[in-house]
Amino acid sequence: MRLLALPALSDNYIWALSGDGGALIVDPGEPGPVLAAAAEGLRPAAILLTHHHPDHIGGTAALLERWPQMPVYSPHDERIAEATERLIEGARFDAAGHALRVMEVPGHTRSHIAYVLDAGPDGDPVAFTGDTLFSLGCGRLFEGTPAQMLASLSRLAALPDPTRICCGHEYTLSNAAFARVVEPDNPALQRRYQQAQAMRDAGQPTLPSRLADERAANPFLRSREPAVIAAVAARLGRAPADEVETFAELRLWKDGFRA
Repeated sequence: MRLLALPALSDNYIWALSGDGGALIVDPGEPGPVLAAAAEGLRPAAILLTHHHPDHIGGTAALLERWPQMPVYSPHDERIAEATERLIEGARFDAAGHALRVMEVPGHTRSHIAYVLDAGPDGDPVAFTGDTLFSLGCGRLFEGTPAQMLASLSRLAALPDPTRICCGHEYTLSNAAFARVVEPDNPALQRRYQQAQAMRDAGQPTLPSRLADERAANPFLRSREPAVIAAVAARLGRAPADEVETFAELRLWKDGFRA
């Protein structure tokens, strides 16, 4: 079993998880990277879509022209026309020999889902989180509420420590710039930033990250931490009313942040 991050578009990743039964292709925003990998031996066998945005599904139709029998798994969302199987919370299914389960994680979009593989290439779990949970960040709230996104992130954060987080974008360094303003004295965050900078300098993806590292350094998973609450309070000029307000203000802050 092998996990690949295929760079696509400007900063997306298409994930490919290959095994004896072929490869799962996760969020193909364009066909080119998958076709190039196939020319080198990758055998696409199923497509997994986390949400309807074009940079995550835009290559699906072209891939189906090449491999017309491939199943396409997606959330229940009429905006994803190519879906052959639409999935709900708790669904368990086998695709290309990989046993997966579904988590509904609304917030970025109303129908966003994540796919969890409980035993990945090295035996550790793998979570394909789309644009819900990023390394050191989270997705913008285009269709959901802060309470929904906080609940979704809390559910993902409850996965086992070694879980590999396979998200949809190479945003780690830009997210780190914001996180270091929120928690400048967090040593785990400083280590993750330095690690990510070295990876990018070497031309490598910063992903997948480990969930334990995200819990230690990602401010959007740390809305109960005193340092994060204090940073939000300083911005508001008062203590936030509750965790939802802490998270909501943190997300608003990030929306307007410029490094």
